[in-house]
Amino acid sequence: MVKELHPPVPRLTVITLGVSDIRASIAFYDALGFARRLKATGEAVAFYDTGGPVLALYPWDQLSADATLPDRPRPSTFRGITIAWNCRTREEVDAVLAFALGRGAKLVKAAHETHYGGYSGYFADPDGHPWEVVVAPGIEVGEDRRVHLAE
Repeated sequence: MVKELHPPVPRLTVITLGVSDIRASIAFYDALGFARRLKATGEAVAFYDTGGPVLALYPWDQLSADATLPDRPRPSTFRGITIAWNCRTREEVDAVLAFALGRGAKLVKAAHETHYGGYSGYFADPDGHPWEVVVAPGIEVGEDRRVHLAE
C-alpha cells in the first residue's frame, strides 16, 4: 500500500541577488535602511530583513557556480525579473525613489500613473537589479510592513 503524500506548502522565503562587489552592495542596501541580520557571515553573504522574504546578497560568480549556471556573459539588459517595494501612497513612491537615488541607485523609469490605476517608478541597484517602487489597487501595505492582497 502506497501512502498518499501531502504536497508541501508553497512559500517564498529568500531572494538572492548575485552581486559584483559585495562590499559596495552591502553599503548600498545598508544605506536603503534594510536591517542586516546574521552579520557573522561577514562579506561571504549578506542577509536583510525586508518585512517579508529575506533579501540575500552573494557574489555573482559564486552564486552562478552554486546554481551550476554560467556567469558569463553577464546580462546588461532586462533579466526577466523585478523586485518590488510596495508603498501606501503616491507620495511615498516619490519619497522612496528619491531616497534610493540619494544612496546611489540609478533611475530606470520616473514615477508615473500606470494603466491599471496605480503609480510606479523603477530604480536599479549597483548591479542593475531593477526595483519597482509602486502603489497599486488591491495591494495594501500594513503597519507590519507586509503586503496584504485583496481577495
